Amino acid sequence: MTTMTASRPGSAHACHHHPCCPGAAASDRDAALIVVAHPEQGWSLLCNGIVLFDDTGELLPDGQAIAPHRPTDRGAA
Repeated sequence: MTTMTASRPGSAHACHHHPCCPGAAASDRDAALIVVAHPEQGWSLLCNGIVLFDDTGELLPDGQAIAPHRPTDRGAA
């Protein structure tokens, strides 16, 4: 397990990385750095408070769930 100091998921985005990680509302929010990793459980906590699951699903700091979104899903009709 890897841990670093980060803001609490419900708190304001207070990234200390350079350049600063994208916020939870940004379109590139998945690019935030991992601050806690639990690969054995299939999830990671990102610097912006998002819980990112191995299947690409997400749990946002406000409690909203985002369904898995693989790159191969974009071209489906």
